Amino acid sequence: MKQISLFSDGSALGNPGPGGYGTIIRYQQSEKILTGGEVHTTNNRMELLAVIEGLRALKEPCRVEIYSDSSYVVKGINEWLEGWIKRDFKKVKNPDLWKAYIEASAPHHVHAVWVRGHVGHVENERCDQLARDTAQKYKDELKN
Repeated sequence: MKQISLFSDGSALGNPGPGGYGTIIRYQQSEKILTGGEVHTTNNRMELLAVIEGLRALKEPCRVEIYSDSSYVVKGINEWLEGWIKRDFKKVKNPDLWKAYIEASAPHHVHAVWVRGHVGHVENERCDQLARDTAQKYKDELKN
């Protein structure tokens, strides 16, 4: 089973507001970069969507180490998700995305690692820039 590193970040200009995400998928020396966003969203939704889209891009079952500066995403994956499932996502924000995460992560062995944001972690800084640039594109489109 391939070992994949998935780096992700999300951004919203306003919360809610135009948002974007950036994801870097790394296998050995190869990288794939993904970006996307929405016109009206929140930071947490973009943080989680970055992970979902990264997992969806994988072509076969993998061991995936997710690196995120979002404690919401990391704790959600590692600690809270099991309880949320048992409660059928009652009183959980973004249940649609958490259900999409469950589906996207099902074939993989996933573990999430929290990294401090904005302290020079190279991949996190790159993902942050991708996310902010994408959010800005959506914001600019709203002006036109």
